Amino acid sequence: MGVTMFQVDAFTAAPFKGNPAAVCLLDEPRPDEWMQQVATEMNLSETAFVLPRAEGFDLRWFTPTVEVPLCGHATLASAHALWEAGKIAQETPARFHTRSGLLAARRAGSRIELDFPAIPVEQVPLPDAVREALGVSPRFTGQTPDRGCEHRDFLLELDSEEAVRGVRPNFELLRKAVPASIIVTARAASEGCDFVSRFFAAYWGIDEDPVTGVAHCSLTPYWGARLGKSEMVGYQASKRGGWVHARLGEGRVFLSGEAVTVLRGVLLC
Repeated sequence: MGVTMFQVDAFTAAPFKGNPAAVCLLDEPRPDEWMQQVATEMNLSETAFVLPRAEGFDLRWFTPTVEVPLCGHATLASAHALWEAGKIAQETPARFHTRSGLLAARRAGSRIELDFPAIPVEQVPLPDAVREALGVSPRFTGQTPDRGCEHRDFLLELDSEEAVRGVRPNFELLRKAVPASIIVTARAASEGCDFVSRFFAAYWGIDEDPVTGVAHCSLTPYWGARLGKSEMVGYQASKRGGWVHARLGEGRVFLSGEAVTVLRGVLLC
């Protein structure tokens, strides 16, 4: 029968922008090795695997090299695919059981809103190896708690949007620097957003992620405190680029964006 598969561009209203994710709608459990092989074959920053269960769906995410404990854009893409495939009614929220707990997605006008955990950052010194790999001198360096796989992101606030857009990492050095992803961010100078960011995950096989929901789990409380706001818009200034609408809740963040299906087919293997 094969596996129904979608490729969805998330956090964008236009195809070939935002962050592409593959979504596999499973009818039965598949081995971890098979899921990793599919993700490697798709060669996108994340491939999501969705399996029906009581009261929702199991959801797992794989990069081309490893499984990750949390992924925003592939969760948004998964909800979009489930609605488009008619697996759940358009007005019904999608509920996902994941390694990061119960997550939910619901329609919010033309956007899809994700209910995710807020991930705080604690000020730490910047490792010299990261400084050398990025060529930056941040005004603030923070790090998130371990959320599995020894995965702790660094968040670096730079002096300006121009500085964020101008970062040119040495990815060979960054892969060896620390087992962590790096968020660089600054207050926005551009119209229409409050802050800008970029996300580098070279250690995990992704040099630069186009638009990163998980990064906004930390960016939202960080910039909420800095700007005195509970609702903000972030722009991730990658080559593809994407917009994330964010609001703060009690220990949660609500991230929303649009999604576009660019491919639908059947995986035969």
